[in-house]
Amino acid sequence: MKRAGIVLLLLLVLAACGPDLSRNTPYGADPKRAAVDGLLVGHRLMAANEPELALKSYLRAAAEDGISIDTLSAIGSANLALGRLGQAEQILRRALEIDPDFVPALNNLGVVLMERDKYGEARAMFQRAYALDSGQTDSIRDNLKLAIARSEAAVYDPGTEEEGEFQLVRRDKGQYVLLTQL
Repeated sequence: MKRAGIVLLLLLVLAACGPDLSRNTPYGADPKRAAVDGLLVGHRLMAANEPELALKSYLRAAAEDGISIDTLSAIGSANLALGRLGQAEQILRRALEIDPDFVPALNNLGVVLMERDKYGEARAMFQRAYALDSGQTDSIRDNLKLAIARSEAAVYDPGTEEEGEFQLVRRDKGQYVLLTQL
């Protein structure tokens, strides 16, 4: 009985001396070192054109450090890069609820709105971003130019006629016929 107690005590001491590995610690990782910031890793992954991995890193950063304007904007930009426009719009709008003057979120929301053919609202977002940025960022200026051009073209374009529209045809003096292609 004493021998079993000594062996158990010895095993407990040896376990306490060994590395503190939890289930979530990957093999080869040193749990005693500080983890790299998830936002920083995510930004590097986005620069390397790996938006899926960047999104996971941004979500990890949000879980570890909490939801902030930076994490929401980063998650929204990763969703935009993945083509998930509905999710990106929702998250970027939530980020702007926290800080309505956050330029990266305004610009990214403008890009999402442009992709969803909401040119007027995109133009407004780019104008706010451009004003807050004092015109220092070329990409925001270029986005604003594109949004202005598309919003003005969307107002009226006489070259686009849909099938089945009515046409007014003159037959005689003062007589007109309304025709359609059904």
